Amino acid sequence: MSRRREPVPFAFLAEADRFRSNVAPPPRERASLGQLAGRWLLGLTIVAALAGSLVLGMPALSLDPSSPQTQQSQASDGR
Repeated sequence: MSRRREPVPFAFLAEADRFRSNVAPPPRERASLGQLAGRWLLGLTIVAALAGSLVLGMPALSLDPSSPQTQQSQASDGR
């Protein structure tokens, strides 16, 4: 009992589900010391930039009770 398949333009696509390779991929190369240092430096730079933006942005986000909440112009006083 064989299943009927629709025709495909390339014969290898029809056989792809039965294909198994016996060739193992080559082992991955280990990163050099310079590459590891570069990755650490990039990660540290990104973390420092995020922390710096948070430190510099916090005063702008906080509500200071001593500063006036609403500013009115002289035109709104009827002068």
